[in-house]
Amino acid sequence: MAEKEEFFVVRKGDLVGVYKSLSDCQAQVGTSVCDPPVSVYKGCSMPQDTESYLRSHGLKNASYSINASDLTQELFGTLVPFPFKRPSSSRSEAPSQPAIKKLEKDLSSNYGLKQRSCTLEFDGASKGNPGQAGAGAILRYDDGSLICRLCEGLGIATCNFAEYKGVILGLKYAAEKGFTNIRVKGDSKLVCMQIQGLWRVKSENLLTLYNEAKELEGRFRSFQIMHVLRDLNSEADVQANLGARLAEGDIQEDFDT
Repeated sequence: MAEKEEFFVVRKGDLVGVYKSLSDCQAQVGTSVCDPPVSVYKGCSMPQDTESYLRSHGLKNASYSINASDLTQELFGTLVPFPFKRPSSSRSEAPSQPAIKKLEKDLSSNYGLKQRSCTLEFDGASKGNPGQAGAGAILRYDDGSLICRLCEGLGIATCNFAEYKGVILGLKYAAEKGFTNIRVKGDSKLVCMQIQGLWRVKSENLLTLYNEAKELEGRFRSFQIMHVLRDLNSEADVQANLGARLAEGDIQEDFDT
């Protein structure tokens, strides 16, 4: 592989740098007041869509810095850990086994790439349709572990209104936390089909909520929504019923596993 096709990704704290040569990345590797841990990765032949993405954000000569929250798993293609030494070091030392393991895990930690992808389960409840209503949402990492449970009090509302508020509640939270890839699941066929664009929104009452959900959808690089059976959505249903007990506008968060 020609040297000109290689590139290096350096992570130091929450700052990620992209460089065409190892010498270019030494400044980020070696300079810091707080001296946080550093990980260096090497890639070959940067994906074309990544080149375009970086150029659109001000890339010059493939030297570019982004926040770690902007990373996505597919952005740089295949990366391998790359041993390095700080410029101030007088000796070249091979990284220890623990250091190598840290390099391998760094991009898949809670502060790395996999954090940018999540699953949202949503539901809504109305005691009377219309009646006292609540919205519920659960967000999970890709491995199924819990990120957060959410419920919101809606006052008097219909089931469809509550279902829309459930998906909006979860999408807002995910977007605010910096997730860029999301898979959405709910037992409301109406909400799922309308957001997919397969059913028309006939109710003026729901149109504003639909538009809000579509605006939130646009904040994600990758968005999928699917309808599931009610018995596969029981945990979100619990949250929606808890929300129906809250005062209108109140939101509760639960992080317990």
